[in-house]
Amino acid sequence: MEERVREPDVAAGAGARAAALDEADPLRPLRDRFLLTDEVVAYLDGNSLGRPLQDTGERLERFARQRWGARLIRGWDEGWMAEPERLGDELGRVVLGAAPGQTVVGDSTSVLLYKAIRAALAARPGRDEVVLAAADFPTDRFLLQGIADETGARLVALDAPHDGGVEVDQVAEAVGERTAAVVLSHVAYRSAAVVDAAAVTAAAHAAGALTVWDLSHSVGALPLHLDDWRVDLAVGCSYKYLNGGPGAPAFLYARRDLLPALRQPVQGWMGAAEVFAMGERYEPDAGIRRFLSGTPPILAMRPIADMLALIDEAGIDAVRAKSSALTSFAIEWFDAELAPLGVRLASPRDPARRGSHVTIDHERFRDVVPALQRRGVIPDFRGPDGLRIGLSPLSTSFTELLTGLEAIREELTR
Repeated sequence: MEERVREPDVAAGAGARAAALDEADPLRPLRDRFLLTDEVVAYLDGNSLGRPLQDTGERLERFARQRWGARLIRGWDEGWMAEPERLGDELGRVVLGAAPGQTVVGDSTSVLLYKAIRAALAARPGRDEVVLAAADFPTDRFLLQGIADETGARLVALDAPHDGGVEVDQVAEAVGERTAAVVLSHVAYRSAAVVDAAAVTAAAHAAGALTVWDLSHSVGALPLHLDDWRVDLAVGCSYKYLNGGPGAPAFLYARRDLLPALRQPVQGWMGAAEVFAMGERYEPDAGIRRFLSGTPPILAMRPIADMLALIDEAGIDAVRAKSSALTSFAIEWFDAELAPLGVRLASPRDPARRGSHVTIDHERFRDVVPALQRRGVIPDFRGPDGLRIGLSPLSTSFTELLTGLEAIREELTR
């Protein structure tokens, strides 16, 4: 095969440029806080599961010995009962743009999303429509399908371009007097398109509807301003950019002035006004604890707290700047090296409209991924032909990214 002449300003000098970007990166020293192994030379799936911090194992062991092992049941009276709200407030301060008393940690993303949607529907009696994105993450769509079956609600699905997301004008046109809630992801899981949450929320409110946002692909990578945006409810996971570990608990945000009108459907003892009253009838807590159901996953919250401290040290605006630089570098490489091979870009080009991953499409990617993994390059495949390059700003270097991109090119030209 005749070797193609490469663009000298992108491909030939990519290694030097990546090294220079790493050298100038103000967040570079923080990368050493993560557990990095020789087995993986390019981890491009941080948008699915973040790397653990170096100290995670030691801190979990210390917690097991000193807090769990030594204090035993006394730990609940010594802080564990308040931990879902305490960690929720820290999430609000560091990454959500939310004042205290509006965020709580517990359950999975799916369970909390179910609670939020059902609470929003119940808070808008007489309305029976829910607006969603037709191509949203399967859990979001499947939950809404089940809720529609339970409640008789009608789902209004909005289409979006393959490389984009739902636009404000679409939402404004779709909502009306029957709309109870608009349920959308802030960053599209496949394309990485960022939805204008403030404008969409305003459009929903103008029609008398509530908003429920899935923040799973944005929290910890993009600055969020839930209070300023007047968001009603929001849910997000903690194992992507918050590096909480496999299956780490999710969080739920509910705007303070809306809380008295919200009744969640899974009424458990931990969300009751008097947890140990053991009363005959359930009465919800006056605050955000009303969204809890069962015993909080205290041990699983430890890694989240550690990662939040690191994000706080870095500053979320600096994290976002690094994210934009990484994804822009990936797209420059795509233009020079992958587009000529028939690869297609499936993410927005404008960094302001793009989250922290880049999706590229090619019919051979399904077969290429196993070969990449054998080389220690770990991207994320999304059918039918999409490869997501997920870039976790605090743990990913430009040189690491380039190593992965070069491997993708090499496997496509074999």
